[in-house]
This record gives sequence, structure tokens and C-alpha cells, in this order.
Amino acid sequence: MTTTQHAQRMNFTKAAPKVFKAMIALDAAATEGLDPALVELVQIRSSQLNHCAYCLDMHTRDARRAGESEERIHLLSAWREAGLHTEKEQAALALTEAVTVLTDGFVPDEVYERAARHFEEEELAHLIALIFTINAWNRIAVATRKTPGTE
Repeated sequence: MTTTQHAQRMNFTKAAPKVFKAMIALDAAATEGLDPALVELVQIRSSQLNHCAYCLDMHTRDARRAGESEERIHLLSAWREAGLHTEKEQAALALTEAVTVLTDGFVPDEVYERAARHFEEEELAHLIALIFTINAWNRIAVATRKTPGTE
């Protein structure tokens, strides 16, 4: 099997420093009050769905440093079947998938209500912000072909 290495299209950080700085601030605000392990799981799952190699590489490494197990990381794409994640994590992952993909143009009530049972309103708002923030990061990295393992 051969792989095709695509050259990075631009250095977004240098090309749009104010936007990058605003994204960093948004990211920090979104993750405030959320469990760091949950943050990494959400970021990995969204990055899987968006095929963002750069973010997958970064957040997988960050999850390992935070103590996340290899098994839970490797089986994240099959979290429903794996049975390795808590009910709260599963609710967050279901919401991540619904917000990231928006298959039918909306987030189903049952997905939102499941998350609302596990997260207080403020925490749920931060979770939603985390999901749309990682989606924005994914789109930046995919559009610019940010190379995994680079700064």
C-alpha cells in the first residue's frame, strides 16, 4: 500500500495570527471546567470523523500524556461496541458525533437529552463549545493540510 504525502498549503498561524489567537482563547474557554480526559476523547472522536490527521496525532499524544489507556484510544471509533467508556463519556461522544456530522441537519432530541442527563447546563454548554471548537480546528488543519507532528 502506498501513501501520498501532501505538502502543507500554508502556515495558518502566521497567515492569520489574530484568528489563531482568537481560536486559542475560544479553545481555553470551551474546555474550562471539563474533565481533561473527556476533552481529549471528544477531540479525538471529532478528529476521526473529520479525517484530521494533525489533530488526531496531537490529541492522541495528549490523551496518552494525561494517562488515557491505549485500549480506550484505539477503540474510540467503536466506542458503542467496546464498552470501555463511562455513561457520561458515551453521552459526550454521541453528542460529539451528532454535532460534528449533522447528518439530518440537526442534533436529535434523544442525543441532546442523554447528554443533558449527565452534564449540568453550564458544563453541557462548555461541551458543545468544545465540540464546535475542535470542528473548527479540524477544518483549519484539513484545509491547510497541516502536517501531523509539526507545530
